[in-house]
Amino acid sequence: MTFSKVSAVSGQKSVKQYVVASLFGSALEWYDFFLYATAASLVLGKLFFPPDTDPLVATMGAFAGFAVGFAARPIGGIIFGHIGDKISRKTSLVLTLSIMGAATFIMGLLPTYAQIGIFAPILLLVLRVVQGIAAGGEWGGGVLLISENTGSSRRGLLSAFSQSGVSLGFVLSAGAFFLVQLLPEEQFLSWGWRLPFLLSVLIFGVGMYIRFRLPDNQDFKKGDAQATSHRLPFIEAIKTHPKEILVGMGLRVAENGGSYLFLSFSIVYGVHVGVDRGILLAGVMLSMLFSFGMTLFFGHLSDKIGRRKVYAFGAVMLVVIAFPFFAMIGSNSNTLVILAYFIANGVCHAAMIGTQPAFFHELFDAKIRYSGMSIAHEVAAVFAGGLAPLIATALLIKFDSYVPVAIYAIGLACITLLALALSGKVGDMRPARSEDSTAKSPVALDTLGTGTNK
Repeated sequence: MTFSKVSAVSGQKSVKQYVVASLFGSALEWYDFFLYATAASLVLGKLFFPPDTDPLVATMGAFAGFAVGFAARPIGGIIFGHIGDKISRKTSLVLTLSIMGAATFIMGLLPTYAQIGIFAPILLLVLRVVQGIAAGGEWGGGVLLISENTGSSRRGLLSAFSQSGVSLGFVLSAGAFFLVQLLPEEQFLSWGWRLPFLLSVLIFGVGMYIRFRLPDNQDFKKGDAQATSHRLPFIEAIKTHPKEILVGMGLRVAENGGSYLFLSFSIVYGVHVGVDRGILLAGVMLSMLFSFGMTLFFGHLSDKIGRRKVYAFGAVMLVVIAFPFFAMIGSNSNTLVILAYFIANGVCHAAMIGTQPAFFHELFDAKIRYSGMSIAHEVAAVFAGGLAPLIATALLIKFDSYVPVAIYAIGLACITLLALALSGKVGDMRPARSEDSTAKSPVALDTLGTGTNK
């Protein structure tokens, strides 16, 4: 076998290793992060706020903690983006998983309001901030494990595996709560809700095993970390790629805000209008399993017809589904409830989230890519996904109707469509098929920045 063929086989094995590590690492990390979202919809308002609080108001309080966690994500993006750009992607990802696992496990041990009063929601809030910091550094690193180690002709498909891991993490968290909520109500509220959080210690062990065995990204073997001229990569990213950061933030608004309307607030709304809690969780789980495959499909499609077209399809679908989604949930028909989740999560959201990793990768130069992607991704998450359930719940309390929430969702989609219009030609790029032959040499491909502000 010639040296070039050996290198090609070795490169293919490395890419598969990165794909597997990113997929399962993301799933395990986001299992921890999504547990709070599910618990906030079902139980945290009851246990961590005064017992005489109106259920919707208590849930809104739990979602306020949810929003604070999102507010901490840019801090994590800056910290771990710095580590990822200056030291290594692997080091950053090991740290994010360690912090997330510890915070989630401790959440499962927290005393409730009945036991320690006001300190219960305070401690919950502190741990949510810690989770947010860890999550802020996770996404960019998980994406770059794949996108920096494969040719651009397959970047959309392979990078989408990292996003499929996010979907899998949500399925695991929703599945864990689906099982424990089958317990008698008294046992569920007493100790059953803690089990999914405490299981994170096992997930932490598996995740650390996977990540410690992972070779670092090829970029750092070629000295790209040392090539970052600025001592603070996030400052350099802001100076050299301001337009790309703003475009990335705009791209996130519909995807992130819409997803938490579909995944978290929808459970609150469903329970409010009398839909069985188990059906809602089943709809979420089944649709996210469907989304797993559809995310890969849309990532692959973006390799064929361009990132921007696929992303625009997802944003337009958010406009189309906004009103029908809540009407279908409110119908209290098991079939329509599950169909609503399939369309919202498996088509609308999957089109955006499946295209997003490659799109973001191609916005930034390699030397500041982790920082640039993380800033755009996590700052947008604060006012998109972080506030969406809180705003939606407030609208429901005020108007007792899903109509204002649907209008809000359409507004999110419009912001993303504007960002797409301003993204230039980046999202229209379609790689030449000849790049497949150079996929084994990711560094050559990766150092070609595509942002417009260099």
